[in-house]
Amino acid sequence: MNTELAWFTSTYSDGEGGNCVEVAAAPATVHVRDSKDRSGPLLAFAPDAWTAFVAFARTHAV
Repeated sequence: MNTELAWFTSTYSDGEGGNCVEVAAAPATVHVRDSKDRSGPLLAFAPDAWTAFVAFARTHAV
């Protein structure tokens, strides 16, 4: 089984790797990591929890 994740950074990122997170979606989990520490810890969210977080962030200008 291939466990390699395809990581994405926001198009709002400046491309310099500062203050950004990277996101990788898998079938049952959305993974999030710090773009400055790619070998560091990952956060894992259920897809519905991630969707709720993104909706909250958009409406509250986080």
